[in-house]
Amino acid sequence: MSANYLMISRYPLKKGMEPRLAELLQPSAMKNYYLSIQGENKELLEFNSYAGFNEIQHDENNLDNILDNLTELLSGDVKRELVKYVESPIASEKCFPDSEYVQLRHVEVVPEFHSQYRSWREETIFNVVRSNKDKIESFEAYHSVFSTQPGVMFVSAFSVAPEEYMKSFTDENYQKIIQQAGDKYITGGNDGLYTRIYQKI
Repeated sequence: MSANYLMISRYPLKKGMEPRLAELLQPSAMKNYYLSIQGENKELLEFNSYAGFNEIQHDENNLDNILDNLTELLSGDVKRELVKYVESPIASEKCFPDSEYVQLRHVEVVPEFHSQYRSWREETIFNVVRSNKDKIESFEAYHSVFSTQPGVMFVSAFSVAPEEYMKSFTDENYQKIIQQAGDKYITGGNDGLYTRIYQKI
């Protein structure tokens, strides 16, 4: 079952530090870790799931400890955002992704068009997702509560090869969907729309 709140933390790593992560990380029933597989600059991704705000307060020490443990491995400071669950065309059986791969898909939408955007994505993006349920284990839509990059965050979990997963999101049909989104709903410049794939550690 999807978490009410998801804390997404991204830690930029110095080159060559990936082998040291296993000895420093401690996955649990409430958190999980992934490593970016795209680009030269590697990034550690941490998911923390919460049922409510009181749990976040109780987890403050753990959030500090992980940053302290990784200090020597990081090339920059951690980027954290808290997002709230909205809906999912393919529901998750767990409170955070536990698949071999996960893709973060961020979209910043003009506020006055939020309602229209949600109706539009149900008939476009979500239809593509549902038609690929043989490849996608879960696909959840969240919205930022606290974030330096506000907006919608899609969390897509899958275990097939990334190339196979991406076929339906790079074909001509989906490019038309992206064009529609850019023309009608998306704001925020280059940061208004981004995607990145990570592999489970």
